[in-house]
Amino acid sequence: MTKSLAADRPSAVRIWLMAARPRTLPAAVAPVLVGTALAATEGTFRVIVFVAALVGSLFIQVGTNLSNDYSDARRGADADDRLGPVRVTAGGLVPPRQVLIATYVAFGVAVLAGIYLIAVAGWELLAIGVASILAGVLYTGGPRPYGYEGLGEVFVFLFFGVVAVSGSYFAQVQRLEWEAFALSIPVGLLAAAILVVNNVRDLETDRRAGKRTLAVRLGRGRTRSLYAAMVYVAFLIVPVTWLAGADAIDVWVMLSWLALPLAVPVVRIVRNRADGASLNGALARTGLVQLAFCVLLSAGLLLS
Repeated sequence: MTKSLAADRPSAVRIWLMAARPRTLPAAVAPVLVGTALAATEGTFRVIVFVAALVGSLFIQVGTNLSNDYSDARRGADADDRLGPVRVTAGGLVPPRQVLIATYVAFGVAVLAGIYLIAVAGWELLAIGVASILAGVLYTGGPRPYGYEGLGEVFVFLFFGVVAVSGSYFAQVQRLEWEAFALSIPVGLLAAAILVVNNVRDLETDRRAGKRTLAVRLGRGRTRSLYAAMVYVAFLIVPVTWLAGADAIDVWVMLSWLALPLAVPVVRIVRNRADGASLNGALARTGLVQLAFCVLLSAGLLLS
């Protein structure tokens, strides 16, 4: 029996990949691409700054995921009957202390990247970095986690949309323009849509665990409609930013609409399916939609 259990146990690499939740990582990459591409339209592209911003964003996301894994397990929120992938702490795959240490390491890497960015771009990025890490920890940690109160999507929109796009742009050019804020809105909506899928999938187990996520508060039907609205509004905002007359934005940004055929079937799945396998797939595909949208938007900016 012991040998059989050992044979069924995932490898250490697989376990830590599960903990990092790679399906959520496009939300960390995408805004850095857009903010950097916008700066490049003005003739500024510093490779090392781009890499540092990308590393910082990725490791803030990984640290947030690990912190969430640890905190949810401590609060008993990751029950055995949840429809999502096994969480490594609650599933007994990694001792809680190791997950906590890994959380510190991930945020530590993000801090190192942030120190470089502060040195080359200004102290303003210190506030952005500290706020981003605090938001990641307090999502399910602390005395009153905001993720349990239906505010998770709001913070994802802000930190993986407005803050990440504007911060990446600022790191390159050391100033802010309205175009960075405008382009951050569709990026943030698609990032938040990833969390919406996650919370639709976990609605019943979250309700039983006392997590009052937005999906729990709104109910499955209205949350599905919210998801569709977030995805489609993200695409509709792009021509608005172009028609508003920004010097750095022209019709080429409509390249982002080439991602629309990827988005439509995912919206259909979220609206019509409730099984874990389908929604797990929809979560991953929402991340890919966001990444494709942002790659195409970035290309459109560079061609502008």
